[in-house]
Amino acid sequence: MLKEFSVPVAVPAPTSGNLTDHILENATQAPNTVVFSLPRGDAWVGVTAAEFLTQVKAVAKGIIANGIQAGDRVAVMSRTRYEWTLVDYAIWYAGCISVPVYETSSAEQVQWILSDSGSVALFCERHANKAVFEEVAVDLPDVTRVWVFDDGAIDALTRAGVDVSDQELEARRVTIQPDTLATIIYTSGTTGRPKGCMLTHKNFMFEVDNVVAGLHDVFLAPNSSTLLFLPIAHVFGRTIQLGCVRARVRMGHAPDVKELLPLLGSFQPTFVLSVPRVFEKIFNSSQQKAIAAGKGHIFDTAAKVAVEYSEALDDGGPGLGLKIKHALFDKLVYSKIRAAMGGKIEWAVSGGAPLGARLGHFFRGIGVTILEGYGLTETSASTTVNRPSAIGIGTVGQPVPGASVKVAADGELLLAGDQIFVGYWNNPTATAEVLEADGWFHSGDIGEIDDRGFVRITGRKKELIVTAAGKNVAPAVLEDRLRSNFLVSQCMVVGDAQPFIGALVTLDPEAVPSWLKQNDRPENTAIADLVNDEAMRATIQSAVDEANKAVSQAEAIKKFTILPIDWTEEGGQMTPSMKLKRNIVMKDHEAEITAIYS
Repeated sequence: MLKEFSVPVAVPAPTSGNLTDHILENATQAPNTVVFSLPRGDAWVGVTAAEFLTQVKAVAKGIIANGIQAGDRVAVMSRTRYEWTLVDYAIWYAGCISVPVYETSSAEQVQWILSDSGSVALFCERHANKAVFEEVAVDLPDVTRVWVFDDGAIDALTRAGVDVSDQELEARRVTIQPDTLATIIYTSGTTGRPKGCMLTHKNFMFEVDNVVAGLHDVFLAPNSSTLLFLPIAHVFGRTIQLGCVRARVRMGHAPDVKELLPLLGSFQPTFVLSVPRVFEKIFNSSQQKAIAAGKGHIFDTAAKVAVEYSEALDDGGPGLGLKIKHALFDKLVYSKIRAAMGGKIEWAVSGGAPLGARLGHFFRGIGVTILEGYGLTETSASTTVNRPSAIGIGTVGQPVPGASVKVAADGELLLAGDQIFVGYWNNPTATAEVLEADGWFHSGDIGEIDDRGFVRITGRKKELIVTAAGKNVAPAVLEDRLRSNFLVSQCMVVGDAQPFIGALVTLDPEAVPSWLKQNDRPENTAIADLVNDEAMRATIQSAVDEANKAVSQAEAIKKFTILPIDWTEEGGQMTPSMKLKRNIVMKDHEAEITAIYS
């Protein structure tokens, strides 16, 4: 195994300019190229590079006309939609810094992100997230402007900015240099409070230039297109958005994942980016449809052949017999799955959580090669990725061009390159904990590098949970809230690489007698007899509901299990300072955790 591996840079880090240069170049060099498609009924209406630049400039003028100053922070809380991308560039064009907020964020999270970042304005949607903002608006006196997409915000800003000259706008735009902050993205931290990752224009420009160069078969193929459905508030979706603009990939937006399949069918992307959970759902739904139609055996055999075919591609190529079976199942099964994904898809980029070799081989076997990558918000998304010319299924690929990875003495992966963030907003202590003076970033993940430079993630050093959907969840937030209930002694949030968050809960032996009396239960009732008691479960559910108020829907506890025992130092689950030994609890209660997800 290697200890360190680097890939030569394809495009050096910029020494001048900013991300808005990309849309200026597009409008100058290819003004009539359709760079976005907007859904209009059953059709998609194109937006050219020239039209996009005109719209960005108009909104940027409106931002300036509203008194927003260069360097001010402007938040965006919305589902994935065209307006998100439009205002992202407009905020930069006006010389400001964008602060993304998940549309599923709780009121507490919104309050913290907007106040900590010092945001002075907010773009949002009329549905749930505007109500969430209004819940905490009284505590955010600095947020003096709220623009609602559904209430004509884009048109209103365009009208407001008519008196702002092109010269004034350009003077604002050119104040931004590579080292200027582009965005502050808040990511879950183990201390409970989300930390604001400061990413510069250089970080993003270096990242997208080298990812596009490394994945040129994906981004630079003729007529390349993608339908973006992951949250743009997440660094993964954000970076792909920027990469598509840079490479002039035609991009559409899908705000509602429930409507994804018909949108894929009409948009017909050549590639998509997603998280493992979506690929799992595609596989599982295809399998269930086959079973319902009495063709379960055919599907299972086809899946086995797809995996064998993909594995053979890495081992001298498939033989004649395997090629014949593969061709047969391509007509019977594989083509139908590809058709459900739009019919033209060749590539997929996966990140956020481990994909697994089985799914990787299955999808490559059916003709959709998934390029799995790895990175964090602090690394502007991807630091490693499988490339069309260098694929290692079951790994997260080699470093992107210009990036480096090494394994520390304790097995932790350290990452370096111009994609690494400059620190946490208002938090130099947390910055110093993860960022070395020489630029190496401590990922918090345990991994290894094989002899070809492919990286494999083998575990997590930090306690942060990453669900199968790629959502980062800090256990401390939920656990602290749960333990505040008088009946709860200890609890542990679980869900790493799982479809949702669950929890193990133990009852406080000293509090149980009081509960028994209040609920007319015999005073000698054993805790083991309360595990499935409806009234006890309702009480704990109330505690769970209260804890969930502090987090977004994606981070909320969906299921819990009450254990018949408590965790103690004597039992080996707690340290002398009363810290939870998570690895011990995971091992002791493997069956209960498995049952949560069965």
